[in-house]
Amino acid sequence: MKTIDTPEDLRLQVGAWRAAGERVAFVPTMGNLHAGHLTLIAEARTRARRVVASIFVNPMQFGPAEDLDAYPRTLARDRELLEAAGCDLLFVPGVSTVYPRGSEAQTRVEVPGLSDVLCGESRPGHFRGVATVVCKLFNMVQPDVALFGEKDFQQLLVIRRMVEDLAMPVEIVGVPTVRESDGLAMSSRNGYLSAAQRTLAPTLRRVLTTARRALLEGAAVASVEREADAALREAGLAPDYVQVRTADDLRPATEADRDLVILAAAYLGRARLIDNLRVQLDTNAALQQTLR
Repeated sequence: MKTIDTPEDLRLQVGAWRAAGERVAFVPTMGNLHAGHLTLIAEARTRARRVVASIFVNPMQFGPAEDLDAYPRTLARDRELLEAAGCDLLFVPGVSTVYPRGSEAQTRVEVPGLSDVLCGESRPGHFRGVATVVCKLFNMVQPDVALFGEKDFQQLLVIRRMVEDLAMPVEIVGVPTVRESDGLAMSSRNGYLSAAQRTLAPTLRRVLTTARRALLEGAAVASVEREADAALREAGLAPDYVQVRTADDLRPATEADRDLVILAAAYLGRARLIDNLRVQLDTNAALQQTLR
């Protein structure tokens, strides 16, 4: 596996692959890799001859009081994991490479609507930072396909909308959330949890599962949201939000909507946990759920 830190060297290598007729897949990350990231690499290998990963802790997507300085940097370990997973090239640009005039002077990419709700409401400017850096990375790597985890469901929709609106020739693939054996969604920030908090953290998944069952059994959206919020608080988590939204554009769900996603964010100590569950409301799905 090659490790490259300049866009010029990156383009030379990707250009050589393209000249040989090889398809290129891309997995952008912020490092501190876990099995979820490696699942993205494995899926990328099924979709392209060559796989590029990037590690870049993006300052534009962190708020003033967030964990930019404390975010774990584990480059040596990450490089070993990527090489073992079959990654062909690791791109590790510095901040001055990505933002040569500084992030404040950087031209910005914003996806209105999708960026302003849920995590975007709690973390103003977060998805502007995400869209900007992903747009820049796409221009540097020029992949045929890029893969993102569905745990960050809102981020996935933001990137899909950006690619569509800006007519980028990149296929966006969402990969199902990878979970620990007790159901906790894997996250680089799970390392912030104490032993006691780690035992409590899977409550988020259990509450979402209960909410999903309630929707399938015909419960009203508002009551499902209230009960999920109360269940998280009773368990000792501090919910940021628990909401039922339409799965295609994150509109607040009505009783007439059928393709839904339950999204939640909750604080547990230093960690901000996020998770989601899709819900397809139809007669057959409801019947099957009731019979389980």
